[in-house]
Amino acid sequence: MNFARRLMAVTVAVLIVTVLVLVVAAELWIRSDLEQELRGNLERQASLLREALPRDPLAWGQFATRFGAAGGIRITLMDRNGRVRADTDVPAAELNQVENHAARPEMAAALAGRTGQAKRPSSTIGRDLMYVAIPGGPAVGGPGVIRVALPLDQVDAVVWRRQRSVLVAALLALALGVLLASVAGRSIARPLTETALAARAIAAGTTPHFPHSGIPDVDALVGALRGMHEELEARFDALRRKQAETEMLVNAMVEGVISSDARGRVLTANPAARRLLGYSADRPLPELQVLFHQKAAREVVNATLQGETIPDREILLDDRTCLVSARPLPEGGAVLVLHDLTDLRRLEVIRRDFVANVSHELKTPLTSISGYAETLLSEGVGSETSKRFLETILANAHRMQQLVDDQLDLSRIESGTWRPAPRWIQAEPALGDVWNELDLPARGAHRFSSEIAPGAEKIFVDPDALRQVLVNLYDNARRYTPAGGRVTVSAKPEAGGVRISVRDTGTGIGGDHLFRIFERFYRADPSRSRAEGGTGLGLAIVKHLVESHGGRVWAESTLGQGTTIHCWLPTPQPA
Repeated sequence: MNFARRLMAVTVAVLIVTVLVLVVAAELWIRSDLEQELRGNLERQASLLREALPRDPLAWGQFATRFGAAGGIRITLMDRNGRVRADTDVPAAELNQVENHAARPEMAAALAGRTGQAKRPSSTIGRDLMYVAIPGGPAVGGPGVIRVALPLDQVDAVVWRRQRSVLVAALLALALGVLLASVAGRSIARPLTETALAARAIAAGTTPHFPHSGIPDVDALVGALRGMHEELEARFDALRRKQAETEMLVNAMVEGVISSDARGRVLTANPAARRLLGYSADRPLPELQVLFHQKAAREVVNATLQGETIPDREILLDDRTCLVSARPLPEGGAVLVLHDLTDLRRLEVIRRDFVANVSHELKTPLTSISGYAETLLSEGVGSETSKRFLETILANAHRMQQLVDDQLDLSRIESGTWRPAPRWIQAEPALGDVWNELDLPARGAHRFSSEIAPGAEKIFVDPDALRQVLVNLYDNARRYTPAGGRVTVSAKPEAGGVRISVRDTGTGIGGDHLFRIFERFYRADPSRSRAEGGTGLGLAIVKHLVESHGGRVWAESTLGQGTTIHCWLPTPQPA
């Protein structure tokens, strides 16, 4: 039952109780007033009868009958002994059979000299009567008591008529009260209902409408609700800002962050975690227990969901190495932080490989230098042999010097301390002069040609960097190309820049090695490369020099048919 109906029901119940109380009280008041008035009239009539009563007792019967019929009342005359001497409702012949009335309350009061009153059913006529008795007077031989009585039927009739009028008025008042209660209930319930709707809107997060009723108490409630809404909005705004900041921080983290509830359902996963797990932003994540396929990762998840804290544990996620830290949440669930160690482990491998490769690269020339130097010191050799030994020592020293220089150049480029200073240069002389600067024995066994396409006559590049790139590419081309082979350099415009390509007709590179040739010290054929005297850093230097210009480098090769190295350099666009 809503408030309006309950208010109307309570109001109707109150009105009904009020009407019932009013009807009953009106009956009592009216009956009391009528009976009081009736007693006064009967007392006055009794006094008149006492004055008019004949002195002859034999005439009392006729007197009572005549006056009783005239006044419509019952008259009873009793002597001082309580014996009834005359009664309008009792024939004279039957008076001797009427019981003694001295004990009747009104008679006893009259015998005592007071006016007696009583209301009771009459045993003689069987009706309710109002009795009033007064002393009969001082006359000798007169009656002791004069009692008059009147039936209460007239009082009941008057009471009923007046009570009926009161009841009709009460019913009209009840109907009017119900109508007013209905109107008042609706007027009071409407703002309360609208206030309830406003509270539901606040709970749902929508814009509430606050009513104005004009009722101070209801308006105070609405004002308190409005203040609560404003306070909640301010706190929600602060929470939303804090949540947005937290979400931005979590999303900006390089570590992967995953949170779940007690059942393992993923609640939060930042972009770094999705990248590590291979899930796109719009792809839903399964539960933690099935999200990880590796046994070690599942053990971490199960232990954390059971309340155990895992500080740091290294696990494998497919081809990536991760350090996972997991912590249970107070109300169930877990938070996992994944730190990708793949690049760090790769750097460690590169460092170990670098140390190993440098050791291998330095071991051969150092062994040669040491061996020849010991021979020169310990044995007597001829001048021709000494010269050959010294030439070998010098060549290996140059090789070591070249290795150190290349390593220093590569470190300088990678560290960012070197910056290219590009400018426009003529392509044809720049590409040909570098080949001509090579030692004659190094270039004399190969044929060289250059091809400059229209639009590539000028190149925007750092001249020193271009020279170092070409030296390394030409040197590789002539070392892996048999005598009589061809080395061709070309330049042509391409996609907003110039592509420089060095092509040879040498041994070529297998496809399983091609994508790694730009790594430091990587060799497709290590034994032959060391025999040729290369340092293993030339293509790595080429790659970093080209990329420092904003360009890119790649290779194409077929075993037995030669290799082509492409270097694309961007051309600045006019403003």
